[in-house]
Amino acid sequence: MTASLLSAYADPVFDSQAVFRNLMSAVAYPGRPVVLDRTVETPAPLNVATTALCLALADFETPLWLDRRSATDEAIRHLRFHCGTPFASDPAHARFAVIADPLAMPRLGAFHQGDVEYPDRSTTLVIQVPSLTDGPRTVWSGPGIREPAVVQVAGLPEWFWSDWDLEREIYPLGVDVFFTCENAILGLPRTIRVEA
Repeated sequence: MTASLLSAYADPVFDSQAVFRNLMSAVAYPGRPVVLDRTVETPAPLNVATTALCLALADFETPLWLDRRSATDEAIRHLRFHCGTPFASDPAHARFAVIADPLAMPRLGAFHQGDVEYPDRSTTLVIQVPSLTDGPRTVWSGPGIREPAVVQVAGLPEWFWSDWDLEREIYPLGVDVFFTCENAILGLPRTIRVEA
């Protein structure tokens, strides 16, 4: 018996545009959670924000890597049908990476860092976390942040922020990150300095 396929956006064009605007707000104002104003059905274990982000950004030209927890049959079937995305077996070959188990995620250097000619071709990480406000205290500064901002993302591995410091040393190469929790997203572009 074949499992039923979950639906995507109610209005694919306008809902996708609305989610994309939310994503741009998260990039423009790093460290400020943005609540999505659209909902979608979600394949386990993906949350609403992760699913909506994938539906807005992934397509047949953007290889997607799923970590072990997110690579369920339901999630793969959903993303393959609605996005047409190819799946990468190696995080270094992915344009997007979905991480549902941050504590077991690869180190940041394992993802594609971009090329000197095309630094924008690096991997964008979508990391599901239990909270965007109840984690260890960090202070963010950089473009889009008027005054240093206190950000408290929960559920990250202990090495995450030291790896982030190493990523800054290779700028303009490096990864970009979206943290997701339920229906909210928080952007962390590679331009942001974080003091943990």
